[in-house]
This record gives sequence, structure tokens and C-alpha cells, in this order.
Amino acid sequence: MGIYEELQARGLIAQVTDEPEIRELINNGGARFYIGFDPTADSLHVGHFMALCLMKRLQLAGNRPIVLIGGGTGMVGDPSGRTDMRTMMTPETIQHNCDCFKKQMERFIEFGEDKAVMVNNADWLMDLNYVQLLREVGVHFSVNNMLRAECYKQRMEKGLSFLEFNYMIMQAYDFLHLHTTLGCNMQFGGNDQWSNMLAGTELIRKKTGDDAYAMTITLLLNSEGKKMGKTASGAVWLDPNKTTPFEFFQYWRNIDDQDVMKCIRLLTFRSLEEIEEIEHWDPSRINEKKELLAYELTEMVHGKEEADKALEAAKALFTPGADSTNVPSFALEAAQFSAEGTIPVIDVLTLAGLCPSKSEARRAIQQGGVTVGEEKVTDLAAVLTQEEVKNGVMVRRGKKTFKKITLA
Repeated sequence: MGIYEELQARGLIAQVTDEPEIRELINNGGARFYIGFDPTADSLHVGHFMALCLMKRLQLAGNRPIVLIGGGTGMVGDPSGRTDMRTMMTPETIQHNCDCFKKQMERFIEFGEDKAVMVNNADWLMDLNYVQLLREVGVHFSVNNMLRAECYKQRMEKGLSFLEFNYMIMQAYDFLHLHTTLGCNMQFGGNDQWSNMLAGTELIRKKTGDDAYAMTITLLLNSEGKKMGKTASGAVWLDPNKTTPFEFFQYWRNIDDQDVMKCIRLLTFRSLEEIEEIEHWDPSRINEKKELLAYELTEMVHGKEEADKALEAAKALFTPGADSTNVPSFALEAAQFSAEGTIPVIDVLTLAGLCPSKSEARRAIQQGGVTVGEEKVTDLAAVLTQEEVKNGVMVRRGKKTFKKITLA
């Protein structure tokens, strides 16, 4: 089985332009492919996971990745999947975000001579002559065809700025530039990029006469059809300062039962034979599957040491007497206790970030969703004592949100 067939079997491929040619190229290690990342934040997130894993799989099969950081297109903003215009960023913010991306990507792919390369499209887009671009590139684009593209359709009702309208032309020009300077013959991206990717292959054909190819990756959706990688507190980031390794582990440990095997197939590097075997485990082993998924993805992003700590902390939550050193904790100051040495549980829930407000904390208690140690809290006036906190006490909101409360 070639790498193309493996990608198919894992369910990673959504659309392709020329399947026989693409199959032959990547199975023989002949793809010089690029994937673009717009630096809209200072960290990659779970939504980028599919692309990162795909680059790693293809590089291991002998293909050469080009990571394109959108320092130039980031100045415009991609309208795909948006109902409003993105916030415009300063060049300094964009550069900072680009630097952060490279550090995180090095955990997935190997950069160096004859390996992966990273480029920033600001290096060529920022110096373009506008009239020259219109004459040499703009002439090859039909406005009628562009307006039919899915990425623009959904914005027409609310208004599509001319700034954003140029995004497709800029992305197509990126493909052309990479083709002529680095021999790039293929582009990969999400389904929402399909129109932009086709525009690039067409521009290359018209300007050079060469063939170039495009393939879209399956979106990471849950069983309800919603994008994965979001929690109540926001995105699940790859930066440990924005989403801790433990929180990252817990995100995957707590996904819906129906999504576990799909994620193992799409995101882990277990062989298809191993995955087939795991799929046939007894249904009672569902938590074991979830731990396997959570551990492997945490190890991939944060390293083995952090994955071990996260696994140990997760087990400690449900094992009396287990070492809880690595469980997320929050330290209360002595001054936060009353003269009697107590503090209301409602205050603890809000201070520790388990509830966003006191009203939400009251509601959680009234609904029976708060536990201190092994005891469910039913009284809104319940308190914790300094003595309880001094030795560390586990406070839970629901099944998935918890902190070990300690004394500073």
C-alpha cells in the first residue's frame, strides 16, 4: 500500500484535482507540496492538526513540504468561512506569530537542506507593483467565476470588501511563485480553500504551461458535524502557555465516544493494522481507547515527559490515594480566608476559574454539579477551611472541570 492509499484508508482525502497523477507523485516521493498558514494568532491550534499530521506523513514517505506562512496574505485576511472581516494586524504582530509557528511545527516536520522549508509570502507579495500585478495576473481571473466561489458567496449578503476580494488572487500568485522558484507542484489545504487552490493550478497552467495539482484534507469534525478543537473557554492551542499539556490531554480524553476511532485513524501514527485491532476491542475498553488517543497526541505536541505527567494526573483524579502532583492546582492566599479560617465554596469556584461568575457558581451547586473531595455540595453557604485546603482538596465542577485547591 502506497502513502496515497493509506491517506484514503484513514479518511484524510476530501477532494483532488487529478487523482492518477497525484497518486503517482506522492507514492513515488515526487511531491514538492505546500500548505499555507495565516498567522492570525501566536499559536497553532487543534484546527491545524490535520495539516501538520499530513505534512509529517508525506515527508516520511519521501515528499518535500513547503510551509508557507502568510505574512503577506495575513495583511489582507482570508474571507473563507467568515461572516465578517478579520481584524487587521500590524507587521510586528504578524512576524511574532510567524516565529511562534515555526517552533511548534518543528515537532512535526524536519526542516533543513533537502528537507522541509519555511517561506513567508510577505517576502514577495509586499514588493509587488500593483499595475504590473493587474496586467500579468489579474488578466487571467474572471470576476464572474470568482463571485461563484463558495468562499465569497457567503459574504455577499453582508458585504465583501475589495481588500478581501483580492485574497484568491494573492493565494493563486503564491502557488505560481513557489512553482517557479522552488518547483512546487502541489498544494494541500482545507475544503474551504478549494476555490483558491483551483485558481492557483489554473494560473500556473496559463502562465507556464505546466501542470500543478491540489488536494483538500478532511475537516476535523465531531459526530454532530461541528469543528473540533473548541472548549467552553475557547480554542485548544498547541502552545503550553495557552492550553496546558494536561488540558490538551483532557480535551482528547473527554471527546465523544463516537469520535474516538475517527480521531485515532486521522491523527495518530499507529499502523492501519493496529487501528483495525483497536477498533475491535470490547466496548468496555472505550476509556482505554480515549487514553491512548490523548496520550499519543499529547506526546506528539508536548513530548513524552509532559504526556506521562498528564496521564498520571488524569488517573489520580479517579484513584483514591494516587499521586496528584501533576493535577492542575490553584493556591489560595491566607488573606482570602475569613477571621474564622473559612472561605465560601462559591468564591473558590470563581477564584480558581472553575466558574466564570458567582451566579454561575451558585447555579452549578443548585444543579448538583459541584464536588469537594468525594462529597457533593448542596448548600450554597458551604465553606472550605484552611485546614482542608492546607493538605490539598479536589474541587470539581461537573465531570471534566476540576482543580486541586491548595494554600499558598
